[in-house]
Amino acid sequence: MAKVSNKVVITCAVTGAIHTPTMSPHLPITPDEIIKDSLAAIEAGAAIVHLHARDPENGKPDQTPEAFAKFLPRLKQQTNAVINITSGGSPYMRVEERVLPAATFKPEVASLNMGSINFGLYHLLDKYKDFKFEWERTHLENTRDLVFRNTFKDIEYILSTLGESGTRFEFECYDIAHLYNLKHFLDRGLVKGPLFVQSVFGLLGGIGPHYEDVIMMKRTCDRLFGDQYRWSVLGAGRNQLPIAAMAAAMGANVRVGLEDSLWAGPGKLATSNAEQVRLVRKIIEGLGREVATPDEAREILALKGGDKTNI
Repeated sequence: MAKVSNKVVITCAVTGAIHTPTMSPHLPITPDEIIKDSLAAIEAGAAIVHLHARDPENGKPDQTPEAFAKFLPRLKQQTNAVINITSGGSPYMRVEERVLPAATFKPEVASLNMGSINFGLYHLLDKYKDFKFEWERTHLENTRDLVFRNTFKDIEYILSTLGESGTRFEFECYDIAHLYNLKHFLDRGLVKGPLFVQSVFGLLGGIGPHYEDVIMMKRTCDRLFGDQYRWSVLGAGRNQLPIAAMAAAMGANVRVGLEDSLWAGPGKLATSNAEQVRLVRKIIEGLGREVATPDEAREILALKGGDKTNI
């Protein structure tokens, strides 16, 4: 069973590549908005910020190192928080494109998706009839026939590209099979503990958000990894806070943010990432647990330190 700390590491996923500008006026798009929202989320209690970049003109996901360079150094100068750079990028991108920002900046943490899945967003078309930018409609519609590719070869490529720099990974596991994939790489010695396992619930194509799904993820992690992992959870959409509450009561760390959910309650758009961090912090502290500082998160996850990055 995983070592359980009374300290809870909150990750905030600030903007992502799923939601589009039409869906919320509060979604950070420009470098200045990403910095402002990240700093507010950190002030609210996030120890880690998980970052994507977007085209500031139309909000389209942008996985070029140049796009990240517009905000990463400025953000680093203003915070001691752990910076986590996506290697997932967008499901439409090749792995060589997706890994470039993390390979360039060598962060303390990079996300790593542990298997291929159907990645369905097309059902959101039922909620939004008019879009600010035409790419948004195409982005959603094309997921009817989209497999988010993360083959064993792709995963090995990311591990080999980033591993030598000391970057550790947020292993994003969208289903039980992804835990077995991670165990495969652990057995081969290509990853090492403590594994930062981020269980993802409620995305169409992955495991569901039922409480039994949460329990099954935890039991499978315990059986496969014993004390070699640190568990974290994220719930997509309206599942964000219920999943966080269930798992935090079971000893988990949590991830919130506008990448994963636009909501702060039924029918209520979150006005910022910080609002979601504050909401989940109330849950955590109501359970008698404490929110980890960035340096405590580094100790829990065995990170190399912010001074050993290229940011």
